[in-house]
Formats: sequence, structure tokens, C-alpha cells
Amino acid sequence: MSSPDLHELTALGPSAAAPARVRYRCRHVTRYSYADMVTSSQLLAHLAPRPHPRQTGGIANLTIWPVPALAIARLDWFGNPTTYASIQVPHENLTVTSELIVEVRVGLVFDPADTPPWEQVQALAIEDGPAAEFLAQSPRVPVPNPDLAAYAAEDFLPGRPVAEAAIALMRRIHREFTFRAGSTTVSTPVAEVLAQRCGVCQDFAHLMIGCLRVMGVPARYVSGYLRTLPPPGQMKLQGADASHAWLQAWCGPRLGWLDLDPTNATLVELDHLTVAWGRDYDDVCPLRGVILGGGSHTVDVAVDVEEIA
Repeated sequence: MSSPDLHELTALGPSAAAPARVRYRCRHVTRYSYADMVTSSQLLAHLAPRPHPRQTGGIANLTIWPVPALAIARLDWFGNPTTYASIQVPHENLTVTSELIVEVRVGLVFDPADTPPWEQVQALAIEDGPAAEFLAQSPRVPVPNPDLAAYAAEDFLPGRPVAEAAIALMRRIHREFTFRAGSTTVSTPVAEVLAQRCGVCQDFAHLMIGCLRVMGVPARYVSGYLRTLPPPGQMKLQGADASHAWLQAWCGPRLGWLDLDPTNATLVELDHLTVAWGRDYDDVCPLRGVILGGGSHTVDVAVDVEEIA
């Protein structure tokens, strides 16, 4: 996929022909099949969409089979909607289906060149409690890291506006790294991704988060979905048939958090549906839990996102 030039990427607002908002229906199905009987399961799901200024709507239906004995909806530490479920009947198969209806709107108009220098944001972040939480290392993004610092420094030139530097870094990751399904796992370290120059959306998000954090710019991991079928005449985005991942960079108190997708070298607007954000993948994994029994297992995931009138 070719990258737009900087002018196209950072236009100050949507074109007259572009819609101001889009409504989506999303269906996410996860099926586990176990070699042996599972006597009980405890699950934590991040499958409901997160409300924020550009997104409204909610989960239309969450179905778990076998039916759980207990299901509790609550917010996690980062304010993401979650569901905890406890299944107490023996089972060899487990299916979790979430169905969402979400409306996504275009973001604020801004000029990347009019954001503060990244050194200023670095100083401000230390004093901003909510932003400072996303400066430190996390389980999948270990910092400080001299290799990440050296890579990021090529775009974070002295005095450069923070959003301009972050966008340039995003574009370079897209240009220099290859999207290759199956080349990594959820446990692949960021250092290995940097060395082999390939991976998937999760890897590119972790890589860019690490680059931003070593430069003192807060960054957080975002999980969600992409529009499955692009508008007529537009190329399908990479990673659009499953859960997607991108990141947010804190650009100071005036602009706040800027969503960036290094997998597709684009600012996040109408094609992205947000589910949750945290320090890295570990905080927002769509499904995790503990089972008793089961032996080996296989898992199948299917995601469908469609625009609705």
C-alpha cells in the first residue's frame, strides 16, 4: 500500500465530499475447541466499544456459550468496559459472540506543525498524571531501550513539533517494515520486531509506543476494528479482517491524544472502531482467562464490520 504524502496525511479537515460520521455494525466471534473436557472457565472480555469524543454507541449483544453462571459488567483501571464471566458446567467448546452498533465521527481540525515541540511535551508529561502513566515501561514495551531511541531520533529532531515528529515516525515504520501475517506471535519482543523489520499491527503499535516513550512522549495501545469493506475506489486496509491495533500519542494538553495507525500510515478517523486502550496488549486483550482441564486447544476468530445507514 502506498503512503500518502505529508500534506495529504495531515489535511486540516475532511473534504466536502467526505462524510462527517459513519455508523457500523460489528460482529466478533471467538470459538475455542478443547482436546479434553473443561470443568470450569473464568473469562475477562474487552469486547464492548469504548465511548470517547469521536465514538458513541455500545454493545448490542454479548453471547457466551455455555451460558455462564455469573456475568458482571464493569470498567477496568483505564476506564474500558469489560465483562467478567464464570462458566461452571463441563464443556469441550466455548463460543463468545459480541455484536456492536457504533457511530464514529471525524476528529478535531488541527495542524501538526502548530503543536508544541516534543521537548516541551516531554517536560509537560512528567507533571500530567494521566499522561505520565503511559511513559513508563510495560510488560510488552520495555524502556529505556537504546536501539528504539536511536531509531526514533531520526524523526524527533530538536525543536520539531510533536505531532509532526510522530506522524513522520509512523510513516517511516510503515515504509521500512513489512506486514507479514504469522511472522510473529503475541509474545514476540519489540527488539526482535525492530531487528527483523516485519510483523503485524500489534507489533507495529508496540514498536511505535516504545519509540515515543523513550523520547519522553506518552503513548498508549489501542485495540479495535477496521472497516471490512472500504468505500468504492479505496484500497482495503491491512489487518481489516480481525481485531486491529494502533496507538495514541499525547501531544500536550491542548491537542491531547492523537490516534495513529502505523500499519496503514494513517491518522485514525472514520475507518477505525475503538474498543479499549491501555499500556500495551496485555491490558486490553479481547479475551483472556483461566480454565480447569481442557488440555490442548484450537481457537478460531471471525470479525465482520459493515457500514449501516
